[in-house]
Amino acid sequence: MSDRTEGEYVPEGEDRIEERLASLSEEEAQARAAALRAGLEAYELEEDDADLLEDFVESEAEELYLPAPPVLAVVGRPNVGKSTLVNRIIRAREAVVEDVPGVTRDRVSYEAEWNGTDFTLLDTGGWEADAKGMAKQVADQAEMAVDEADAVVFVVDGLVGATAVDEAVVQMLRRKRKPVILAANKIDNTYEGSSQMAEVYALWNLGLGEPFPISALHGTGTGDMLDAALRVLPETAQHGGVIPQGGPRRVALVGRPNVGKSSLLNKLAGSDRVVVDDVAGTTRDPVDEFIELGGQQWRFVDTAGIRRRQHMAAGSEYYAMLRTQRALDKAEVAVVLVSVEEPVSEQDVRIIQMVLDSGRAVVLAYNKWDLMDEERRYYLEREIQRDLAHVAWAPRVNVSALTGWHRDRLAPALNTSLTNWEQRISTGRLNAFLGELVAAHPHPVRGGKQPRILFGTQPSTRPPKFVLFTTGFLDPGYRRFIIRRLRETFDFTGTPIEVQMRVREKRKRRK
Repeated sequence: MSDRTEGEYVPEGEDRIEERLASLSEEEAQARAAALRAGLEAYELEEDDADLLEDFVESEAEELYLPAPPVLAVVGRPNVGKSTLVNRIIRAREAVVEDVPGVTRDRVSYEAEWNGTDFTLLDTGGWEADAKGMAKQVADQAEMAVDEADAVVFVVDGLVGATAVDEAVVQMLRRKRKPVILAANKIDNTYEGSSQMAEVYALWNLGLGEPFPISALHGTGTGDMLDAALRVLPETAQHGGVIPQGGPRRVALVGRPNVGKSSLLNKLAGSDRVVVDDVAGTTRDPVDEFIELGGQQWRFVDTAGIRRRQHMAAGSEYYAMLRTQRALDKAEVAVVLVSVEEPVSEQDVRIIQMVLDSGRAVVLAYNKWDLMDEERRYYLEREIQRDLAHVAWAPRVNVSALTGWHRDRLAPALNTSLTNWEQRISTGRLNAFLGELVAAHPHPVRGGKQPRILFGTQPSTRPPKFVLFTTGFLDPGYRRFIIRRLRETFDFTGTPIEVQMRVREKRKRRK
């Protein structure tokens, strides 16, 4: 199976890059890199380029992770403008906005900043209209989001006032004892005598303190609301996401609902540590489990703490994504569990993309492999080739969560991914690779110009990140080609890698 991605630059002929690099001593490679680095002085460099161009020396005492920023949840019934407010706060159109309740979002949390303070914004949604039990369902699902948060923005429709559904959410918020900021949305006229403000004043009766009149659509009043939120947020997340330094490697066990995550954790732990139910989406609170595997201890982040509630299944896909993101916040490597009984689904692909976006190391585990017949195996391989070709570099383990079949293969795969996740290529060796690659496969000429790679550096690991100084933008297909050859040459099995460009122009000569 080819690991070339769609649209990737296809070189003419083969090269001998690995052989040439093997014959090059480290001293020779460093000398080449030094000459290329000196050549950069002829180009217009920006202030932050200097930090990248310093020799990268990773301190052993360096903290592997910083505490996660605090979490602010936006809750409220459908159609009050939650996603519009989220878009306003993050200054982008990332949250899906639609007049129909129940819109599924691929992402549920966003990095946000206000007045120099970073925080995580948690958008709640995924609710399906149910005329008989809407108030109950909204309150139950909002409760799950509030459990993850350090403070809450409760959004109500300021033109309508508090409804019975709003009252149900208020009851839950009082039980949780989390700081609550009450936002009365859709208020454009904040003059005291306006008819709009009359409904806002009535919201004092909810007992949540001062209501903040805002317009998520136009931005009116959102600054005052955020100022109030920052006053009650702690400095760091108090309910998950803070990663202690050192200790066992941390593994997020993720996958779509009912794929066998809890069954696999039970088998690895050797006990019924996690309640297993056929109702998808019943697993609730993240619980860590220490497991002996392959002669070493691992810290598995699962989503245990089960509630056997049938009505929770309706929002299971949304909350699977929420739990996946929160587990990834605490992990170093993700085991993505995929069931071979069913075709690879869109949700499988989305969860894998979340892992890639989080920058974690990856292992793909295919569950129930021992029960698969030859016909299903034939079609599965083609689904993998079609839908998961972009993660062909991830270690693949075929397992059975029920029997523990091939459980011994997980630890080697995890170690491989983590080792490569932390791998750093020396600046000399990296630039020798780039030089050989460009010599054998130069960038295509575009518009009479051919961009050149001037210098490369790897400023960070976990995951490996490379920055290329160039004379022009590299085609996306050529960048993908560079990434593939990096993987093949230096073995980045099991880790996403990032390649960024910094286009720099030559200094103008002074007359």
